[in-house]
Amino acid sequence: MPRPLVIGNGKLLINFDDKLHMRDLYYPYVGQLNHVGGHYSKIGVWVQGQFSWLDEDGWQRSLTYMDESLVTDVRAIHNRLGLTLSIADGVHQRDPICIKRVTVKNDRHEAREVRLFFNHDLSLSETEVGDTAVYDPLLHTVYHYKRNTYIMVNGMTPEGGIHQYSVGVKRFNHAEGTWRDAEDGVLEGNPIAQGSVDSTISFRLFLEPLSEQTLYYWLCVGDSYKQVSQLNQYVLDNDPDHLLNRIGVYWQRWVNKENRDFADLPPEIVRLYKQSLLTVRTQIDSNGAIIAANDSDILQFNRDHYSYMWPRDGALVALAMSKAGYDGVVSRFYEFCRDALTKDGYLLHKYNPDGSVGSSWHPFIQEDGEVQLPIQEDETALVLYTLWEHYQRSGQIESCQQLYASLIRPAAKFLHTYMHPELHLPLPSYDLWEERRGIFTFTCSSTYAGLKAAAQFAQLFGDDRRFERYDHAAEQIKEAMIKHLYDEDAGRFLRGIYLGKEGKIVKDYTVESSLFSLFSFGVLPADDPRVEATMNAVKRSLRVNTTVGGYARYQGDYYFRKTHDINRVPGNPWIICTLWVAEWEIAKAKALADLEEPLEKLRWVEQHTMESGLLSEQLDPFTGAPLSVAPLTWSHSTVVLTVLKYLEKYRELKEG
Repeated sequence: MPRPLVIGNGKLLINFDDKLHMRDLYYPYVGQLNHVGGHYSKIGVWVQGQFSWLDEDGWQRSLTYMDESLVTDVRAIHNRLGLTLSIADGVHQRDPICIKRVTVKNDRHEAREVRLFFNHDLSLSETEVGDTAVYDPLLHTVYHYKRNTYIMVNGMTPEGGIHQYSVGVKRFNHAEGTWRDAEDGVLEGNPIAQGSVDSTISFRLFLEPLSEQTLYYWLCVGDSYKQVSQLNQYVLDNDPDHLLNRIGVYWQRWVNKENRDFADLPPEIVRLYKQSLLTVRTQIDSNGAIIAANDSDILQFNRDHYSYMWPRDGALVALAMSKAGYDGVVSRFYEFCRDALTKDGYLLHKYNPDGSVGSSWHPFIQEDGEVQLPIQEDETALVLYTLWEHYQRSGQIESCQQLYASLIRPAAKFLHTYMHPELHLPLPSYDLWEERRGIFTFTCSSTYAGLKAAAQFAQLFGDDRRFERYDHAAEQIKEAMIKHLYDEDAGRFLRGIYLGKEGKIVKDYTVESSLFSLFSFGVLPADDPRVEATMNAVKRSLRVNTTVGGYARYQGDYYFRKTHDINRVPGNPWIICTLWVAEWEIAKAKALADLEEPLEKLRWVEQHTMESGLLSEQLDPFTGAPLSVAPLTWSHSTVVLTVLKYLEKYRELKEG
């Protein structure tokens, strides 16, 4: 199930699903550890002897954000109960505090008491073993703890603080959890439980006919009882409503700091651009890791998740954020990569947010027993390429000088030496989709761009020998790509080639969206006839011929496949792949009228957001429903980059 509402600050990340459950709570890193783990922490309402959880039928829910903000704007209406709830959630811009404001409107012409219940189904440090939940009579709060993780919950209404509480055992023997205790409107007050535990707290409001009142609920996360107690007191001292309003103001100022001219872009695209900036920000850890996605429901499919830092995804996200003017947000990403770089100068498959090596399916040995590097070379190359773009935008020459000996030179040396001696192309590695091993156009384009970036850094720092070495190696790759990866008979570039026995080359004619890398990474101009023929093949072969539309990754894509009719549906439509086509159309535009096609693709993306404005990885080709994870950081960063390239081209054509 996608996560339509995501809030965070680089230390604490919280996801809600479309039934208003809190499904994920990550701390102390974005993407690590998940203290909810996809279980359902939910909200319930009792009024006049009737009880309903907000996930039940009967509620009409709308899930959006406040304008240009990371504060949610949720409405839940229940006609039979005669109640309307307006809910706003925000994570403090600095501290690991989540504040929720719930305004309850009595839609009846009679005075009524309303009780709200908040259930916490937590599994601290991603396991239910050894948790404790306890009522604190001194602070009048409930908190969960295990080792160095503490989560404290509290709240207030005009009537006071927590009305009732209960802690107990969940999912063990016949115990379902304290949420069952709430359904009669009264909590039994059990003060402590250990093991697999949950907790529920309640608040009450007394509403006059057709009136409304507001309650505040907050959740503080920290490494000790002292820390969460101090955070709880901070909320009490500063007024939760005041703090929540400040959170909204901060994000509105943050997303508008560049005061950008959006030319002729319609308001809905501008809104998507700003929402994408905000969404990307939630997925960037304060220590530098840029996480692919944090939707834990993907665990259902392969018992692993997307809460990793892929250097490729991270680099391309960093590129977009740098170009958007948020270079400070991503500067630590390059320090993260420096620390992760192996002694031989390459980056591995993926990393956990704390910098440790992530899970992988790339083997160290081939079927014939030959040892191989389990890498995707483009991941190392794109870090160098985007670092140069980051420098050009930020001008941070001091930090780049510090990275020159520790990241740029070792990585460039690897790219320069990991080369086929006869083909003058990078040696085989895994492709960007992590599915096959060979020599691919995308990898070669990335390596070209990475070496060019390293050459420019060498020139910047007066290192002439290395400048010539890296630049010459890049030009060799370019010549070899034209020789070996451009196919005269097909009249376009290949996805890649494979080295068979005795050096025999096997060509891969599969049309793939990643061929956009030829012009995007600077190997050839967008209007080069060979690039045009290749991208026209992409447009022709990867168009999804259903009412949903969009473009697939490649012909015959099997990931989350919905049909075997690959002539009609070569693969599910992906947000990034559709925008790559738009990027090419922007790059080759000669007149303002030529921008209409890419603008239509931006409109297509906007039309396929969730109600909240968040984007998935891919879509169901028949229903348009989100597939795989949501939100996907790469989808949102590609929106940002495409919009910026559109605006740049618009200004160029307008002034020309």
